[in-house]
Amino acid sequence: VEYVNKEFEQVIRRDLVYSIGRRLNKVTQKIEQLGLPILKDEQGNYVARGRHSIKINGENIKPILAEAVNSYPKVTVLNHVNICDYLLEEGQVIGAWGFSVDQETLYVIYAKAVICATGGAAGLYKPNNPGFSRHKMWYPPFNTGAGYAMGIRAGAEMTGFELRFIALRCKDTIAPTGTIAQGVGAKQVNSRNERYLAKYGKPTTAVRLYATVKENQQGNGPCYLETKGIDTAAEEELYKAYLNMAPAQTLRWMEQGKGPRDQNVEIEGTEPYIVGGHSASGYWVDTARFTTLPGLLAAGDVAGGSPKKYVTGCFAEGEIAAHSALKFIADKKVVKLTPEKMESLLARVNDLFQPGTNVYELESIEEAMQRVMDEYAGGISTGYSFNAAKLAIAQERIEQLCQIAKELRVGNNYELLQRQELIDRLEVCRVLICHLLARHETRWPCYQANADFPQKDDQNWLKYVNSIKEKGEIKIVLRELVRDYCYEH
Repeated sequence: VEYVNKEFEQVIRRDLVYSIGRRLNKVTQKIEQLGLPILKDEQGNYVARGRHSIKINGENIKPILAEAVNSYPKVTVLNHVNICDYLLEEGQVIGAWGFSVDQETLYVIYAKAVICATGGAAGLYKPNNPGFSRHKMWYPPFNTGAGYAMGIRAGAEMTGFELRFIALRCKDTIAPTGTIAQGVGAKQVNSRNERYLAKYGKPTTAVRLYATVKENQQGNGPCYLETKGIDTAAEEELYKAYLNMAPAQTLRWMEQGKGPRDQNVEIEGTEPYIVGGHSASGYWVDTARFTTLPGLLAAGDVAGGSPKKYVTGCFAEGEIAAHSALKFIADKKVVKLTPEKMESLLARVNDLFQPGTNVYELESIEEAMQRVMDEYAGGISTGYSFNAAKLAIAQERIEQLCQIAKELRVGNNYELLQRQELIDRLEVCRVLICHLLARHETRWPCYQANADFPQKDDQNWLKYVNSIKEKGEIKIVLRELVRDYCYEH
């Protein structure tokens, strides 16, 4: 808890981080028992990856989880179904609805309790690589912020969107840098071969990025991870490691005919993402993981307040939410929509297929959104910095794009999916801009760099910036820090 608290400048939910921490070993043991290879030394001890992690073969996790889920006969998995929104009756979540990407089918799913465990939001900002390679990014491009957007539209309280996450990655390939930094102990150096991190204070995750951005702005770039001169064995390990998780990096070394022992590896920051597993963006939940909407719980990347939860932290949070849901449904009955409401929902979706010519192409609207966010809401081109004047422009233009996106008509289910993803991203952009405007300080360099208020302000801003959508407007709610280890709404 103290480690996460220091890394994120005290604005965390201690209760959430603590409850995750208590379960980390247990869920790690469980995924290992399911078949995940976790590397051990000759004595049978887990091999460390830095001070806080162990080495795993992470590419195996999804097939292992899929196999485990399919082994439960009472679990039904719906593939190729895009969920659009929650079903609400008298302020309570009674299920969700969506559509099949492959067939002309609308799904209405009822539940006594709903757990949202979707991914965060990528693709809001202009990415590092343009055109054909634009999806070569840190966070999966198919995570469009749908889980956030559904909650925002339903009126759930959200938290911490201003605490964006920006990854420090290998240039062009956007491959992980931690494997090099921790695997071979490579230091960050600038073009003058100076190890520059010490100039910027304690090397937290955010500072490693911030220092690199500042060095480039001061004319000391490019910046690198210092691998030149490592031995052949270490180089071979890097080749293998990247072939598993980011093949483009190994292929690049091979293509150039120069491996990491012959040259340093250039590094850069990515575009910003909204993701609760690394930072603290997401639903405002209580210790049991209930959101502010009755019947709805959140876990993983969409649950806010508890940064650095990563894979095992998301597992832990999923367990907590599941146990809480079981208690909640003990005396509940399934509530269903009236036939009239069902027909209205179906008509609403079918209306989108009505003939008509779109004034703007969907892809051009998405590119416009990314350009607006990049230039006016602290993207790569501005060194991640923003101010109130720029955010006001971003706010106005994103609102315009929201209206344009709503008018889009579709010709098939795939276009319907693309339309929904764009609308969800724009919804997240709206909330993000409001959160960036609301915090009048700079608490997390680069992640949240307010040029109007460049200093950290503990006296006024040791608090959470939350928001609720009411009557179409985003209302900011400031909350005091939760210092206890149990919090209820």
